[in-house]
Amino acid sequence: MSYFDAASSLPLHPVARQALLAAVDEGWADPARPHREGRRARMLLDAARETAAEALECRPDELRFTSSGTQALHTGIGGALTARRRAGRRLVVSAVEHSAVLHAGEAHERAGGELHRVGVDRTGRIDAQEWARALADDCALACLQSANHEVGTVQPVARVAEVCAEAGVPLLVDAAQSLPWGPVEGPWSVLTGSAHKWGGPPGVGLLAVRKGVRFAPPGPVDEREYGAAPGFGNIPAVVAAAASLRAVRAEAEAEGARLRALVDRIRARVPGLVPDTEVVGDPVRRLPHLVTFSCLYVDGEALLHALDAAGFSVSSGSSCTSGTLAPSHVLRAMGVLSEGNVRVSLPPGTPESEVDRFLQVLPGAVGDVRAQLGAAPAAGGAAGAAGQDRDAAVVGDAAGTAPPEGTDEITVDARGTLCPLPVIELSKAVGRVPAGGLVRVLADDEAARLDIPAWCEMTGHAFEGAEGVEYRVRRSRDG
Repeated sequence: MSYFDAASSLPLHPVARQALLAAVDEGWADPARPHREGRRARMLLDAARETAAEALECRPDELRFTSSGTQALHTGIGGALTARRRAGRRLVVSAVEHSAVLHAGEAHERAGGELHRVGVDRTGRIDAQEWARALADDCALACLQSANHEVGTVQPVARVAEVCAEAGVPLLVDAAQSLPWGPVEGPWSVLTGSAHKWGGPPGVGLLAVRKGVRFAPPGPVDEREYGAAPGFGNIPAVVAAAASLRAVRAEAEAEGARLRALVDRIRARVPGLVPDTEVVGDPVRRLPHLVTFSCLYVDGEALLHALDAAGFSVSSGSSCTSGTLAPSHVLRAMGVLSEGNVRVSLPPGTPESEVDRFLQVLPGAVGDVRAQLGAAPAAGGAAGAAGQDRDAAVVGDAAGTAPPEGTDEITVDARGTLCPLPVIELSKAVGRVPAGGLVRVLADDEAARLDIPAWCEMTGHAFEGAEGVEYRVRRSRDG
């Protein structure tokens, strides 16, 4: 089985395992106590803090250990907003931040604050000038990820940090995905990370707050971790997290270059191997190990199961794999295709042969899922005629049969069906109207708002807009 979901979590790094086992025997006592066992635990904790601070390029007394990356984000956001409440109640974030940041922002809104989301382009990257305009005079805090966890796009953090510094607004950087590959550049104010992203044990987060940044941890606090993480800390896990971060950083340059070449191979070959596929994310300014692509006429959950059966563990941002009717907020903000979405994130040490095997397996897996849905694609992006007895139907005569070939305008009723069925039925219907003809699609699936326009862009047909559950698509002259 090949694990290609490193962006979610990694197994324990060998160095982390060794450090964890050693620290279990030596670091069990209370580091706040002056006795010998307490002093020994304190020495381990201090050494781990120095190691992790070196990787983050901050001072040891600026670094707190928390119980997770999510807690680090929530504490960092809450602490900065609380300390700067007199400056304003405006929180600026990108539209593609991790859900932990967006949840904190929504809680801030419910408490009477203002949440401003800065949009991104189709690669998932924000514009620094637009970011500067969003800060305004009443901005208390800005939050920007260093790299996106779904599509791998690297944000212009250094430039944004300078913009924030000029405006006198602290910048919190969620560096969970990028920390294994190197430090975050620029004058950031607050930074967070999560150990399980680089092969450290789960349950350890990093929260760095620069000296001089106004910060007041929200909620009850005690003397541990500068008030940011009350309670008795897990010293063995903290020691293992710091040791593994130092170990992966030592290998990052060489391993990053090797994995980047493998991801380049996937990015280049997938569109040729699998018709009607869109590779998303910035092709250059990206994490070295991550690539995301979306396949038309594919149920994302079915594709993940097919790849799992073939021996590959991958992830997805499709709505049909998320437990909701809405596609990933990241893909939605980018305005790219969401159906049949696959995220491949290669762990360190991935052999070239396994990437080649993935590329061999993928076309058959996609083809099988498309066939199950009655959507075998033909040249030009239109789905085949098989499977026309599905729930969605072209509205024609009273019996619901399709209108005759050459009709200038037809309506497809795909209400009650989910991604990818509305797009499949659209692709069948578009061939039944002449060039310049109109197809109206009735679809109440949330994903249709993203996938129908994306389908039009990929196939060259014209999307003329939506009203309610109706989508208007004009067949191109060349279609």
